[in-house]
Amino acid sequence: MSAVLEQELRVPMAVSAAKGRGPVRCGFLFNHDQLHQLAHSAPIAFEMLRRQDGPEVRLFVTSQAQQEALQRVAEKCGLQTGDIVRLRLPLLLRLLQPLLDPLMPFSRVLMLLCNRAAFRDLDVLVVPEKTSLLLRSRFGLKHLKFVHTRHGAGDREVGFDKASGEFDLVLMSGQKIRDRLTGAGLLKDGGHAVIGYPKFDLHAAAGESVTRPKLFDNDRPTVLYNPHCSPCLSSWYGDGLAVLEAFYRSDRYNLIVAPHVMLFAKRLQLSLDRWRFDAPGEIPARYRDCPHMLIDTGSTRSCDMTYTEAADLYLGDASSQVYEFLHRPRPCVFLNTQGVAWQDDDNFRHWNAGAVLDDVEHLEDAIDEAFASHSCYIDTQRALFDYSFDLRETPSSVRGADAIRAFCARQFPAAAVSGQTAGSRLSHS
Repeated sequence: MSAVLEQELRVPMAVSAAKGRGPVRCGFLFNHDQLHQLAHSAPIAFEMLRRQDGPEVRLFVTSQAQQEALQRVAEKCGLQTGDIVRLRLPLLLRLLQPLLDPLMPFSRVLMLLCNRAAFRDLDVLVVPEKTSLLLRSRFGLKHLKFVHTRHGAGDREVGFDKASGEFDLVLMSGQKIRDRLTGAGLLKDGGHAVIGYPKFDLHAAAGESVTRPKLFDNDRPTVLYNPHCSPCLSSWYGDGLAVLEAFYRSDRYNLIVAPHVMLFAKRLQLSLDRWRFDAPGEIPARYRDCPHMLIDTGSTRSCDMTYTEAADLYLGDASSQVYEFLHRPRPCVFLNTQGVAWQDDDNFRHWNAGAVLDDVEHLEDAIDEAFASHSCYIDTQRALFDYSFDLRETPSSVRGADAIRAFCARQFPAAAVSGQTAGSRLSHS
């Protein structure tokens, strides 16, 4: 019997909480090729589970890597993971995964279609991405309410597209996100809340000192090069290797090359919004073997702020990681090698945090100047950070849990209040 059919037989049809069947059933789904989205919703799930009341919480993962990462995050939250629901594809589709995943979101979409029965008796599904909306729009789960935690606090226009307005509840990091979604007419009355940034809950509180990772056996200043994956926005495709060569020849700087985790996850990258494609290619061995260069194209350290904490200067283009870097103001340099008219464009607001270069011909000189002139940008960097993140004494994960609980109370007023029974997936450590 196929895994899909077994799921169909195991999971009952949805029954509304409003009809008195018990607590609201709230799922948290982690369905992505990489791990970078997990920290944006997992702390909220763990906070809801820690309270032992309110909606019944279930955790769903779609890979062994997701499950292991979720367990690590749980440990940081002082919890131990118990039964996490691992969703799978049928055998034939699993055989196709290695061939098709590097070209398209094959597994991400088929995982939803093949496991839709696992979500049928849920009332609410919490996700950090938008693909999961297919469960309601295409795969028949019309009853399901969706909560979007978003991931990152960047400026790219894709974060404020039409799909961003299809959620029943949107959790936002700060005033910037609310202003842009409001301006685009994408927020519903009673369907949004500013909660801060749950990912920061896994690290030191804002303003407190953080133990800085030491990644090189020297005292050189360290630059983080963090190019985006989109062919329309990234500096990598045209100038990435020139950047690496400049630092390879440098006798003054270390370089961490930690691009967006999706850059090298596919052999061919496609920008759907502007229909452009390109190939990331290969990174030559001499750069990987250089002692003052660290190349990481997608490990867990690319997602857990190790590199944004370790670096003295940020070098990038369109990645939202620059905002995580700015929790401690430090020099930034941006590469506008695609010739974008970025001034007064909200999609490039972060470029106000440092110098913007049109080419990489004199990159090391520009890095020198960025360190020397950083005092001119500190106030702007702090303003950009504060506009993007509404951080308070109450942890962001607590505020997120409160917002979901309040949403469930509004949507399902007849549901039972207490509910951490069979659906609970964690226990206190």
